[in-house]
Amino acid sequence: MPKEKYKIEENSVQETLILPLYGKKLYTDEYPDLLDDPTGNNLINNLDYDFTKKYADGGKGFSAKIGTIQYGHRVRETIIEIKNYLKNHPNATIVNMGCGLDTTYRMAWNDNTQVFCIDFPDVIDIRNELLPPSNQETYIAGNLNDYTWLEKVEFDKDDGIIFYALGVFFYFQRIEVKNLFDIMAKTFPGGRLCFDATNPLGLKIMLKDYLKKSGMNINAYFSLKNPEKELKTFSKHFSKVSTHGLFEGYFPMDDRYGLKIKLMGKIMGDKMKMSQYNVIDFKE
Repeated sequence: MPKEKYKIEENSVQETLILPLYGKKLYTDEYPDLLDDPTGNNLINNLDYDFTKKYADGGKGFSAKIGTIQYGHRVRETIIEIKNYLKNHPNATIVNMGCGLDTTYRMAWNDNTQVFCIDFPDVIDIRNELLPPSNQETYIAGNLNDYTWLEKVEFDKDDGIIFYALGVFFYFQRIEVKNLFDIMAKTFPGGRLCFDATNPLGLKIMLKDYLKKSGMNINAYFSLKNPEKELKTFSKHFSKVSTHGLFEGYFPMDDRYGLKIKLMGKIMGDKMKMSQYNVIDFKE
């Protein structure tokens, strides 16, 4: 008897979790040689949900393809960042902030890695059902702005720690991001934080063309016009801040993407900083 699919209710927290997951799947379907995500794709196949309601024409429209590339590239960038960090810190802890149903770390970890995934209790409940943790994974139910979660993350300064957050901080107030980053840098010396962001114009477009059109009643607040300059003011405990565009930062786009998308990504995405990938190193 085939396994019954997990039903996703419309206009629920579940829906906000699976849309990024599906965007990543569209990327792996379009560019299978660039990203292989069997865990995410298997999860999608076990969900009872009509994605065409949110992704018209199967996500083949221009704006949908732009979003799909961003989903794919931010995952690929994170894989590289984690692998690079683990080269020098093979026993490092990985922390997936605002984890949703993301399993990017599984494409980068090693046998020594311990992973902590943090999200709201109702999200962790769903994650426990759909993605039961292995012995390398610990799920923490909590609010990122309630700093008690910091005490639940195992940390050894000699081993190191790397945090990442994908599609998370857009929904935070600026002061919340600043305070969170500062206390993280104090608590985890020598650690690294990786996250995606956008500029003020990108935030407006995201609200209009993505969230509202998808029927999600969610507000977005946090943006960075000049990420390196602005982030350096967030804490005196940062040793380095770097940023690059998601479209061509690590992965120059070849002809398969099409000239229009390449130009849009290079100019508006990267040069105008509408699509950023930021990395912060904490002082030892």
